[in-house]
Amino acid sequence: MLKTRVITAIILLMILLVVLFMLPPVYLGGFFLLLVMASAWEWSRLVFPHRPWLAYLNAGACLLLIAGLMILHQPLGPFSLMSTAGIFWLLIAPLLLSKGLKINFQKWSVPYFVLGLVLLPATWFSVMFLREIGLLFLLSTMALVWIADIGAYFFGKAFGKRRLAPEISPGKSIEGALGGLALCYVYAALCAFYLAPTVTLFGVWAYRFGWLPMFLMVTALTCLSIFGDLFESQLKRLAGVKDSSHLLPGHGGVLDRVDALIPVMPIAVLLMGFL
Repeated sequence: MLKTRVITAIILLMILLVVLFMLPPVYLGGFFLLLVMASAWEWSRLVFPHRPWLAYLNAGACLLLIAGLMILHQPLGPFSLMSTAGIFWLLIAPLLLSKGLKINFQKWSVPYFVLGLVLLPATWFSVMFLREIGLLFLLSTMALVWIADIGAYFFGKAFGKRRLAPEISPGKSIEGALGGLALCYVYAALCAFYLAPTVTLFGVWAYRFGWLPMFLMVTALTCLSIFGDLFESQLKRLAGVKDSSHLLPGHGGVLDRVDALIPVMPIAVLLMGFL
C-alpha cells in the first residue's frame, strides 16, 4: 500500500512539474480542469451514490460552466463564483462542521449537489487567476496548504492528544493543527523576508499592511485549509464511505488530495482585492 501510494505521488508530482515549468499556462488550465471534473464526478457519487449517471452530468456541467464563462470573457461571472465560495467557507461551512454528523444528508442532497457546481469551478478560476499573477505566486499559495497538512500530520503524530473533530475526523488533533499553523508562520515569514515583496501573497501583505496583518491572513488561510479537509471528511462520513473514489491508487480519490485547496484558492484571490 505504501509503495503504491509513493509511486502515485511521484507520478502526480512529475506531471505537475512538467505542466508548471515546461508547458504554456493553457496546459495548466487543462490539467486543473481534469482535476475539477474528476472531483465533480466524485462529489456527485458521494451525494447521490445510487445515481451514477449524475456523476458524469456533474462533471460535464462543471466543464460547460467554466467554458461558458471563459467564452463570455466577463470577469463578473468568475468573481461571483469565487465570492459565493468565499461566503460559504467563511459563514456556512463552520456551521455545517459544528453539526458533525447530525445532518439529514438525504434531505439536503440537492443543495450539496449544487454546492459542488459552485465550489469546484470557483477553485479552477482561482488557480488560473493566481497563475496570471505569477507562477511563484500560485505555487507559494498552494504550498501553504501542503505545509499546513504536513505539519499537522507530524505534529499530530508526535504530540496529538486532544481531538480536533472526533466525530468527523478522529485522526486529527488540536496539537497537530497548531503545529501546522506554526510551520505556516515560519514559511510565510521566510517568503516575505527573502523573496521580492510582489511575488508571493505573504510578501505583498507584509509590505502593504505590515507583519501582524500578514500573520493574521496566514492564520485565516490555514484555518480554511483545515475547514476544507474536515468538510470533505464530513461529506464522506455522511455518505458512509472511506474515500471519495479509487481514482488515485494508494490515495483514494482526487477530492481526498485537493480538499484543503478548495477553500484557500478563492479566498486568496479575494484577499488580493484588498491590495
